[in-house]
Amino acid sequence: MNQERLLLVDDDRQLSAMLADYLIHEGYQVATAADADEATALLSQPDQFDLLVLDIMMPGRSGLELLQSLRPALQVPVIMLTGRGDEIDRILGLEMGADDYLAKPCNPRELLARIRAVLRRAQYSEQTNKPQILEMQGIRLDPGRREVRVNDELVELTSVEFNVLAELMRKAGEVLSKEQLTERVLHRKLTAYDRALDVHVSRLRQKLARQHEDAPELIKTVRGQGYQFIRGES
Repeated sequence: MNQERLLLVDDDRQLSAMLADYLIHEGYQVATAADADEATALLSQPDQFDLLVLDIMMPGRSGLELLQSLRPALQVPVIMLTGRGDEIDRILGLEMGADDYLAKPCNPRELLARIRAVLRRAQYSEQTNKPQILEMQGIRLDPGRREVRVNDELVELTSVEFNVLAELMRKAGEVLSKEQLTERVLHRKLTAYDRALDVHVSRLRQKLARQHEDAPELIKTVRGQGYQFIRGES
């Protein structure tokens, strides 16, 4: 049985109750909140949640506004639910620190699959018995502490951004395809028009660039192939 604690934030109480019942049946501990204020109160309590499922469209503060207020202080993985067909909501969510997104109305089984995938990658560092610290181009990545420093300055990354950088640095000099990175980091197959990985890479570059002027050139886009971390002096 899973022991992870989930928080569902959605003003559709009927939907939340249905999803909560399904996820509880699958072995998760589930709490629900109907708006951003209720969610904030629950998140401020000592008991920590392992994952947050957050609806974008809610009365009062939207899910995007709530997410923006939570990051980067709260590093709990987040899956965004969007009822809009507009891709901009999904991209904004990813840029603000969401780990994944799912369109509403969502199939409970698909949501369960996404939750399992996000939790797996949140525990990514535990898959290696002796995580190796990686240092190159002024970047120091410590898998054990889940910490990245650029020129000795700490850089706050989401779980996905950290794992993308770890994969690229481990394979520095090699081109990793979008298909490979999506499967290794997002734990799912790359689908047509799926820009999630591109948004995470773009966000990663921006964060690294704040401390490293050459950061945009360190992660190279290889057109039609994928991404490559440029190997250099440690």
